[in-house]
Amino acid sequence: QAQLVESGGGSVQAGDSLRLSCVASGRTFSTFDYDMDMGWYRQAPGKEREVVARIDWSGVNTSYADAVQGRFTITRPNTKLTTYTRMTSLQPEDTAMYYCNVPLRGVDYWGQGTQVPVSS
Repeated sequence: QAQLVESGGGSVQAGDSLRLSCVASGRTFSTFDYDMDMGWYRQAPGKEREVVARIDWSGVNTSYADAVQGRFTITRPNTKLTTYTRMTSLQPEDTAMYYCNVPLRGVDYWGQGTQVPVSS
């Protein structure tokens, strides 16, 4: 069974930093880890889900939403089944539920989400 588990969220104040983690498990992911991009999306109350950051299967190529460029850094260790996003200079507008995403073989896999409330 394919599963994505996020961790690392929590309440912070403006200017603080957090590191989110996402671990992929299951035969589907372990079989195709060489071809598996990973990413983070977020959804704030009353808003649509939006992409935050993405990293390709190699761990080399990354992309970021304009709103987080320069503040967030997505990485992927050699294990390929884990991704981290370091979030710095967090602002109240970053408050959202953050979801890990893996698009693989025509299917979008999602984690359960981790909450990040940022107070001013």
